[in-house]
Parts: sequence; structure tokens; C-alpha cells
Amino acid sequence: MKVLQKQELPIEGTKCLLPASSNQARGLGEYCRDFLFNPKKISLETLDLMERFHLDSVGCAISAIHHRANACTVLRDEALRTKPAGTSKGGICFGASDPVDTAKSVAANVSAVREWDSNGTNFGYDKNSGRMAGEFGHNDFYPVAIAAGREAGLDGNHTLRLMLLIDEIRGRLAEVFPLRKYAIDHVHHGAIACAAVYATALGGTSAEIESAIGLVVSQYVPFRALRSGHQLSDSKGASAAFAAETAVMAAHRALHGFQGPKDIFRNPLAIYCFNEPCKSGMSPFDLELGESGNAFAIHAMHFKLGLYEHQSAAAIQSVIEIIEKNPSLAEDIKNIQTINVAIYEPAFSIIADPAKRTPHTRQSADHSLPFILATVLQKAARMGATVRKNFGWSQGMLLPEDYSEAALADVAVHAMMQKINIVHGGPEYDRLYPEGLPTRVSITHSRLGKLDSDRILFPLGHAHSDLEKTRTLVDEKFQRLIAGAVESPQFIQRHLCLTNASPDHVAKLYSFRLVVSGKNI
Repeated sequence: MKVLQKQELPIEGTKCLLPASSNQARGLGEYCRDFLFNPKKISLETLDLMERFHLDSVGCAISAIHHRANACTVLRDEALRTKPAGTSKGGICFGASDPVDTAKSVAANVSAVREWDSNGTNFGYDKNSGRMAGEFGHNDFYPVAIAAGREAGLDGNHTLRLMLLIDEIRGRLAEVFPLRKYAIDHVHHGAIACAAVYATALGGTSAEIESAIGLVVSQYVPFRALRSGHQLSDSKGASAAFAAETAVMAAHRALHGFQGPKDIFRNPLAIYCFNEPCKSGMSPFDLELGESGNAFAIHAMHFKLGLYEHQSAAAIQSVIEIIEKNPSLAEDIKNIQTINVAIYEPAFSIIADPAKRTPHTRQSADHSLPFILATVLQKAARMGATVRKNFGWSQGMLLPEDYSEAALADVAVHAMMQKINIVHGGPEYDRLYPEGLPTRVSITHSRLGKLDSDRILFPLGHAHSDLEKTRTLVDEKFQRLIAGAVESPQFIQRHLCLTNASPDHVAKLYSFRLVVSGKNI
């Protein structure tokens, strides 16, 4: 089994425990206020990682807006027609300069971040604490922190703390409560985090933060119906946007005196105790949250090195390694007879779904393992003999053009998809998830015979993979995604750095010039 230089940062730092017997919603309010206003030292490794996840998210957003992806274009146009309410400073949409309604700007910006489904991912897994509910989640919600920083006049260092708070709360909730088990969409954890953090930044008391959380949980629970159907729609990609929008609205209402339900995690009719009945006076889980050092959930989160459902990362790594070992394969992929993939649950149910064998939308294609692998192989084939020099994640990187209408209809890709067989690897594979992404690919070729990869557990981009190689590829991905959308990608990369940035810089962080193409991808 290939472990690809497993790397782990020793956990050093303090944590705050909110026990199941306590009012955890009020406790989250107190935790957030302490984290922002009575700060403990955060490790440089954590802050660097935070900057990189934010940079990656903005690269995805710029690209989606540039290509006029549908959902984020609709929501951005909607936001740009609004004005800030009352005395609010308002929010800034990516690539614009005039302030607009804050909640609308957040919806537009989060939608753009999420549109390509190519930003960070978490799997709700902490082996050290034994908290392994395994809920998915994504690093979608940084625009909420930027909007809050702008509204509250915070500098870059405090705004980075807001981002870290959002990822910490949603990341730790993902470790203790499996929303998908109850057909609830994973963005709900992000909504809770955003409501708490936005209200905190604007000076909310712990009681007001509790009300904001209570409002989100009692009024705005998104179900996975938004992901239902053979072909996924805009609702799937925009679910985080709507979660963030409702969180900001809930926070504003709580700050203006609206009292939401209290003690929501122990409420017998809220989604937690209702779905996982527990003893009187208890919630279903303890909640432990990082305070200092590198004791944060972000260190277990993963980068995507292109546009693909993250569950497919190890399969991509497997194909890349087979090509690296057998470069002549790229010159003769037409003589591939079969491609067999062994994979784990839940990947088998998500990206091997038979309905995804005929994807008609980008949202379905980037969740189709056959489409993803066939496209990577076609990229290698186009390189032909030059693949002998080098073929890796850089050369196989999946970008927006790989999901265009022409790409979705590519005859060669569909012919290759028919040769791909995916099987569930069984308990031997399942026990290794979500710590890793156990996957093995075997290719049978009429001339080269049987070509096997090792079983991959930690593909590049995974939190336990080679950190330096991942960092290099994330930077390359950023540059390639925003090429043509901005005048100077290098300038934008420097501009987005928040460490030691002034409040004025934070307020204008997203108001760089952005070229919107005439073509909707």
C-alpha cells in the first residue's frame, strides 16, 4: 500500500471542551468571543495553511466568475443590484468596488468559491480524539469572514482568526455529527459556524450569538434533496452560498434583538437530539475546539489539485503513477482493454453511481469517476511521446475547459469510460476511510499486459501527503485558474495575503479588477 510520505504535524496547543451536558450554543458564543478578543498564540504553520486555503478558494471563485458559471453569475448579478441597508458598510462582490447588501454579497462570493467544487475538503475525522463521525465539508465560507472584517473594521490578523474560527467550528461539528445520515446537507455545519463568527465579529454577546445559532438550526436546515437526481443542478453548488446568506441574516437579526431558540443542541426537537436521542439534559456529543498552537481541525483538511470530487483523488493518483511507470501507455491508450478500480464507501456510492456514466452537466461530470479518469488518460494521450519526460498532477490537472460542453460530448472520453469497471473494495478498504482514501487501479492493455498501481491511501493534496509538493501544485493551480481573468496573477496572489494587512486592505480585499468573459462554460 502506497502511503506517499505520510506527514503529520504534532498536535501542540490548547483546546476548549464544551461537554454534552452544557449549553453548547452559549458555549460557542463564549469560545468565539475569547478566540477573537482574548487571543492565544496560533502557530505559524496554522496561519500559513489558513492563508493557502483562502488563496485556493479565491482562485476557484475568480475562475468561476470569469467563465460566467451560471449559479454564481445569477447570484452576483442579483447582489450587484442591491445597496447596503441602513448604516451598514455593506459587502464587496469579487471583482467589484461598490458596496452592496452584505448577505447578498456573501451569497454571491460563496457561490463563486464553491462553483467548481475544487476548494478544500474535510472528512470529519480525528483519530486522536476518537471523534470520527466522518461528515464531509468544504472550505467555502471565507467570504463571511471578509464581510465581517470589513463591517467591523478588523485588520488582516483578526480576519484570519475569523476564517480559522469558521473552519474550526464546522470541522469539529463534522467529527461528531453525521448530517448525511439524516439526509441533511453538510453545509449546515458551515451555517452554524458563520452565524456564530459573524455575530462575534460585530460585537455580539454570547446570548446574541446563541440566538443566531438557534435561528439557523431551527429555521434553515438544508436537506440533501438539493443533490437528488441523475443530473445535478445549480442547487448543489449553491447550497453553501444559501447557508452563508441565511447565517448572516440570522446574525443580523440576533444582533438587533431577535431572540432565537436557546440551547439548541439539547433541544429535543432540533436535528441533533431528534435524530440521535440522548439522555435528558444532554446533547449527542461533546464538542472540543482548538484555542492555540496548531490544535486545529484545519490540519486535517485536504486540498484539491484541480476540478474533481475529492473522493476520486486517489484514483487519479493511481492512474498518474501507472503512466509514470509505463510512459508508452500514453501513446497507445486505444489498446486499453479494461480499467478496474477498487474503491471504498462512500466513494463507491457517490462517484461510481451508474447514473454518472452519462453526465450531461459539469456538476455531474466532476462527480463521475469514469469521466474523471477517462479525461486524465486523454490528457496523457494528447501529450503522446512527450509524456516520457514527465506526467504528473501538473500535466493531468483538471481545469474548467475539461468540463465544457465539448468536453462532456467528447467521443474518445466516452469510449474510454465504457472500459472502466468500479468495484467496492469491501471491509478491507472501508476501514481505512476516512483516515485515507484507499483506492487501487489496474489497467489491462493488449500490448503492455496488466499494469497495476499500489493501493493509494494518501494522494497528493491529502493532509498526510507531501506538504511541499502539495503547496507547489496549489500555487500552480491558482495561477492557471485565474490566468486571463486578472491582469497580473502574481499581484493578486500577493494582494490576497492577510497577515499584518490593514483594516482598509481587508475592506477592499475583493475589489480587484476581474475580466468576465462573454462565454458561459
